[in-house]
Amino acid sequence: MSQQGYVATPPYSQSQSGIGLSPLHGHYGDPSHAASPPGMMKPVGNLGATAPVVMMSPSPPPPGPHQLGQNGAQASGHSPQRFPGLLPVNSAAPSYAQYQPSTQPSYPSPVSTSSVTHLGSQLSAMHINSYGSGMAPPSQAPPGPPSVASFQGPPRPPQPSVLQPGSQVLPPPPTTLNGPGVSPLSLPAHRQDGLPGLPPLNTQYQPPPPPGPVLGAGYSPQQQAANYGPQMAGAQLSYPGSFPECPAQMAGTPPPPKKLDPDSIPSPIQVIENDRATRGGQVYSTNTRGQVPPLVTTDCVVQDQGNASPRYIRCTTYCFPCTSDMAKQAQIPLAAIIKPFATIPSNETPLYLVNHGENGPVRCNRCKAYMCPFMQFIEGGRRYQCGFCNCVNDVPPFYFQHLDHIGRRLDHYEKPELSLGSYEFVATLDYCRKNKPPNPPAFIFMIDVSYSNIKNGLVKLICEELKTVLEKLPKEEQEETSAIRVGFITYNKVLHFFNVKSNLARPQMMVVTDVGEVFVPLLDGFLVNYQESQSVIHNLLDQIPEIFADSNENETVFAPVIQAGMEALKAAECPGKLYIFHSSLPTAEAPGKLKNRNDKKLLNTDKEKILFQPQTSVYDSLAKDCVAHGCSMTVFLFPSQYVDVASLGLVPQLTGGTLYKYNNFQMHLDSQQFLNDLRNDIEKKIGFDAIMRVRTSTGFRATDFFGGAFMNNTTDVEMAAIDCDKAVTVGFKHDDKLNEDSGALIQCAVLYTTIGGQRRLRIHNLGLNCSSQLADLYNSCETDALINFFAKSAFKAVLHQPLKVIREILVNQTAHMLACYRKNCTNPSAVNQLILPDSMKIFPVYMNCLLKNCVLRSRPEISTDERAYQRQLVMTMGVADSQLFFYPQLLPIHTLDLKSTMLPAAVRCSESRLSEEGIFLLANGLNMFLWLGVSSPPELIQGIFNVPSFAHINTDMTLLPEVGNPHSQQLRMIMNIIQQKKPYSMKFRW
Repeated sequence: MSQQGYVATPPYSQSQSGIGLSPLHGHYGDPSHAASPPGMMKPVGNLGATAPVVMMSPSPPPPGPHQLGQNGAQASGHSPQRFPGLLPVNSAAPSYAQYQPSTQPSYPSPVSTSSVTHLGSQLSAMHINSYGSGMAPPSQAPPGPPSVASFQGPPRPPQPSVLQPGSQVLPPPPTTLNGPGVSPLSLPAHRQDGLPGLPPLNTQYQPPPPPGPVLGAGYSPQQQAANYGPQMAGAQLSYPGSFPECPAQMAGTPPPPKKLDPDSIPSPIQVIENDRATRGGQVYSTNTRGQVPPLVTTDCVVQDQGNASPRYIRCTTYCFPCTSDMAKQAQIPLAAIIKPFATIPSNETPLYLVNHGENGPVRCNRCKAYMCPFMQFIEGGRRYQCGFCNCVNDVPPFYFQHLDHIGRRLDHYEKPELSLGSYEFVATLDYCRKNKPPNPPAFIFMIDVSYSNIKNGLVKLICEELKTVLEKLPKEEQEETSAIRVGFITYNKVLHFFNVKSNLARPQMMVVTDVGEVFVPLLDGFLVNYQESQSVIHNLLDQIPEIFADSNENETVFAPVIQAGMEALKAAECPGKLYIFHSSLPTAEAPGKLKNRNDKKLLNTDKEKILFQPQTSVYDSLAKDCVAHGCSMTVFLFPSQYVDVASLGLVPQLTGGTLYKYNNFQMHLDSQQFLNDLRNDIEKKIGFDAIMRVRTSTGFRATDFFGGAFMNNTTDVEMAAIDCDKAVTVGFKHDDKLNEDSGALIQCAVLYTTIGGQRRLRIHNLGLNCSSQLADLYNSCETDALINFFAKSAFKAVLHQPLKVIREILVNQTAHMLACYRKNCTNPSAVNQLILPDSMKIFPVYMNCLLKNCVLRSRPEISTDERAYQRQLVMTMGVADSQLFFYPQLLPIHTLDLKSTMLPAAVRCSESRLSEEGIFLLANGLNMFLWLGVSSPPELIQGIFNVPSFAHINTDMTLLPEVGNPHSQQLRMIMNIIQQKKPYSMKFRW
């Protein structure tokens, strides 16, 4: 199996040149530290033989310890299981010994900087055409996956992939996987016209050039000669937004023509398809510590057998280095992307709920870790040794049970906390605020009734839709009705509270004009049960558009609206969520007033970071207060101009809410997208007033946290709410030596309140391997998780660092990772070969996608609000969402098989794969683009759009017309499949 991964690392115990160390920015330090690190350390002893040098050999290996072969049949002779879908584990729980600190560094000799510099230059030459959302596709790019022949032959073990810049490999024939083939190029290594090539060995890495001119939407080739030299025959490999250009040509005669063959670059599409073919549709059991799970793009059935499902936790590497010195040398980021409330398919077992009554969960007396499969019972079951801190604890009398002949409790398979990786505990009053049971949460709907929203019909649309969504409020599975209470507020320059008590004949409105010090004018009748007050609520929703129909007020407030909602929940002593529907910059005199600061002159300067920071500290203080009182906030923005998303979106991000944005909203075009988002958000699985803590075994600890969370200390991640789409990325650092036998253990515990008002603990456990061999670290990496970590750490750094510095750090880290692998894990080879481990071979492609995202690339045509919006979205994304966002899915619609329900085979996300005779669908999780070639088959145009030719298509449509023919039905089915399980309703464009 081809596992992917590529790495760079956060700082460890000391600052590293080229990485930087700052308590505020993860591994993005002071700009003065952006230079390349002086070198890396060499391990003692042989780290494994290297396979023969081949040109891109991504054939899947036979099943190994990291594959499904380890999930086979279990040893017989165990007591029958009592949980559906749970298989017995064939060994007793291991004993976890104390870890001894390292006495001396293991890797004394550094790597020469020249190899790092040369690798950086080679990466500069790899202009891989893949792009993220918000960026126009480059005009010319290297095409194709590796040749078809390279994927044939018997399976072999994972081998490093070698890219030889001088090799001339024929392009693959056109297939459904690689699209149309192109001719290989033979270009000089250095040209004064700007075409990149391989630098001489004595050249130094140059920083990225300033971004080039605007790129089009992909309908015609771009003319970039002014900045990138004259176009060459064949595919052009030079375009803005890629890896940095190579150094200028040295004096003297240019070297012989050499160029990295673009078709020899590993194909993400082929890696995805290989993983699906190898592991798709199979049962993935979690009984083996440190095994690498299937990719997020592979559908499989996960069976919990002692480690948490990869739906809940994915790691950047599933084998941690034993020492901090080795971690500094490898520079692999040690991180976990945790999605505590991830949605579980219907064919997998939901989490079991454990209730110990007034006794509460059993915990370690020293580290407070919860009972889990990593605990080792001793002395006949009377005591147990904690797997995290090795403390020996007495077993409470109510929890005692005898052990069998292998030292395992007789009720091992009867207790989820002893045999499963994920489960829940019912929390006692000790885990509740003020030691009182929590009240059920409440939803407060807050509608902007300014002039523009009334005139364009948005207010009426919202009120009509609320009648529908209130019927679908989330509820506990065993309950008939929802326990959630609802309230309503409208606002412009002032706030309007509504009394919708069930015994009223009509709703009552109370106006609060003092927005400087907001208070709640009523308690009884503001938050009500929807079923009891349904008639009064419907009456109110009918009246709101009429009450404000003659309003001419255009100014609005925003911070007082949040304050009012929080005060209402605080007075009701319950957690909850604010749904705010807003459309303009809050310019009215009130706390949180904002001004237009959309200054294009700041782009590409050191002051550009100001555009990503909130204008005022008011919103940061509000976010802190909201988290303290369990008040989450989701905002639906409908801007027609600049609204300062960096400020307005701060509270939703830090309180576990969501920001939705609909630019230039038009009722007839965008209403369906908005309504879908509103319905999905209200129906989500969600936990309120949450606190998350990540505990680790001895030798390492959690140090960095990225995501929609607020932290008052270094250990507790506080969230006003967390739903099924939110993920928190956690970075780890060594503080002692790890042991290969006991491994590295992680436990994530989330304390939260359910929608029914019950306090619970959700526990996720994961065991990882440890190794003193660098090759094991590289082979256990996961590319999708690595990109998630890099994106979040880089996007966090934009608040404090210049974008140029961040891009340089990403490129330098990439070069250092490859240099370390080449130096320590492969046989000697030619210096002009770029060697990639099999599990990391598509990481440079994905890194290039990240580097070209609009957050890290300043372009005048991309609005500041759009960049701030994408930054905030990525900060809370899970691995699957970030993978699709940075490497969109490109499907050739013209190859559809009308008799099949399968999706057409995707092609590489490159403009060179588009053809004038084809129709392609591009999806990145936020938008769907339908690309039509000018020579598209007329029968397809007729079947999809019901018009006779390309020229007759309506350019303003955002929905496909309903045409009752096989072509239209098949395309709609494909779009529905792609949209399923995505957190945002993708806007259709063409």
